[in-house]
Amino acid sequence: MTIPLACQEQLLPGADLIQKHALAAALGFDGLELRGRGDLSFARRLPELRRARAAGVAMPTVCVEMDHFIGDFDPDRSRDAVTNLRSQLSVIAELGGVGVLTPAAWGMFSRRLPPFEPPRPPSADRRVLLDALGALGEHARAEGVTLFLEPLNRYEDHMVNRLDEAVALCAAVGLPSVRVVADTFHMNIEEDDVHAALRAAAPYLGHVQVSDSNRCQPGAGHLDWRALVRTLLEVDYRGWLALECRLRGEPVRALQQAATVLRHAEPKRAVA
Repeated sequence: MTIPLACQEQLLPGADLIQKHALAAALGFDGLELRGRGDLSFARRLPELRRARAAGVAMPTVCVEMDHFIGDFDPDRSRDAVTNLRSQLSVIAELGGVGVLTPAAWGMFSRRLPPFEPPRPPSADRRVLLDALGALGEHARAEGVTLFLEPLNRYEDHMVNRLDEAVALCAAVGLPSVRVVADTFHMNIEEDDVHAALRAAAPYLGHVQVSDSNRCQPGAGHLDWRALVRTLLEVDYRGWLALECRLRGEPVRALQQAATVLRHAEPKRAVA
């Protein structure tokens, strides 16, 4: 089994998605992970995205890129995040993609930084997240795609930091259209045992984002990529590996390094 590789669009040079995809393919990637900004701007990209799809560009997923998210303390901002995600789910469905990724929140609050205690109790956090995930999960199911919930490390979010926490929310929602994202950078900080966490989350694992221990491209840090890929294959992971990282060194060479490291991490097939 070969796990398909995606590269986030902003990492690639090129005048448009067609050029970016051509370079990505030459480097060893199979598709592009898109970025979905706010103000319904992703839907306004539809003419560009339709042209790219017609040209054969594979666009499996969208990673939300906003300054507010479904778990925002402000109910209006939370509702706006839901509105944008609903739109992004519809767009990626039209493109024949897989789904849309979102954290509970990013950069809003950390228990590791002053004032240390958030203005909303954990029970209210859970209620807000379940309401949003339930509504978005129903929309995703109707569109035939998936909403992926991404745990972030303790310094970037206070609500969902580990895979088991994301799995518990997905299980409470109870929809097959709500699944978990595993991000190797955040897991490197939060999980006691990355491989055990992946195995435990396997029934809900829908997407994987990859970067090395230092948030740079695979191969620039100390993560054991052979072991990580082996674990994904052992749990019969059927999704994508999407490169989300900073690039250390000359960008194209860094991207080539990432693709090479990930491809070489897969076990060699036996020759009959």
